[in-house]
Amino acid sequence: MPNIKPISDLRNYSEVLNDVAVGAPVFLTKNGRGRYAILDMQDFEKAQATLWLINELAKGRKSGEEKGWLTLEAVEENLGIVSK
Repeated sequence: MPNIKPISDLRNYSEVLNDVAVGAPVFLTKNGRGRYAILDMQDFEKAQATLWLINELAKGRKSGEEKGWLTLEAVEENLGIVSK
């Protein structure tokens, strides 16, 4: 269940920060609407890495569609892998 608190709870920010854990962000509301999220650094870094990976995969797909796809043999050759 999400941990949702009004932004006014930040007056006692140490208590709010104590509620933040890996996989358990705290969501802050302003005027009854979701406004901010406080994440554990590990969750933030995981989200950043996921976005980077999705971006790189999209670039690869675009390149494949524009320039053509490589065969498995060509990939292995570029990586220096010897096929059996």
